[in-house]
Amino acid sequence: MVTLRTYVFVDALQPQLASFMGKTARGFLPIPGQASLWVECAPGMAIHRVTDTALKATSVTPAVQVVERAYGLLEVHHDDKGQVLQAGRAILAGLGVREEERIAPNVVTHQIIRGIEPYQAQIVNRNSSGMMLLPGESLFIMETDPAGYVVFAANEAEKAARVHLVHIQPYGAFGRLYMSGPEAEIDAAAAAARAAVESITGRKVGVQLDR
Repeated sequence: MVTLRTYVFVDALQPQLASFMGKTARGFLPIPGQASLWVECAPGMAIHRVTDTALKATSVTPAVQVVERAYGLLEVHHDDKGQVLQAGRAILAGLGVREEERIAPNVVTHQIIRGIEPYQAQIVNRNSSGMMLLPGESLFIMETDPAGYVVFAANEAEKAARVHLVHIQPYGAFGRLYMSGPEAEIDAAAAAARAAVESITGRKVGVQLDR
């Protein structure tokens, strides 16, 4: 039996998120403004069937397919939102599940570090694939469970504020997001990211830690 962990539609990929995907993904790369669908499932190998279903049913293009130890993640995108939504419907039908059966996201970590120190900035930058974190900026850190929902948080945060996408990891045990910028902008981005995650409904699993 396949468990639907993440199922989230992104109406328009924001420039930094699309660019980050273009830098790090191994599939067919998206451009800003395209609609995007993110699906995460367990067991991980089931994501191959999910990908097959979406590509045979529509004209969407995959940018991300990750099969890790426990979970699988797929992203597909298209200029036509209708194609992306139809891909989602085909995936749900193929798995025999409803959108409401997805796992509702938990916020595991939601932190702002203000006036980042130079040495900590260097450590973060060594492990990032996005924009550089500069000393003195504020750093917003978020973790979600399931992992895939952190992409929606990142996209909505970028819509809401003038911030820099430092790093995002949408797979694994937790999804992780790092954003930097001026204090007021980071506050707005953090609020938008939390609101985005909390707007997603589904089955409640686990405990919200938010440390």
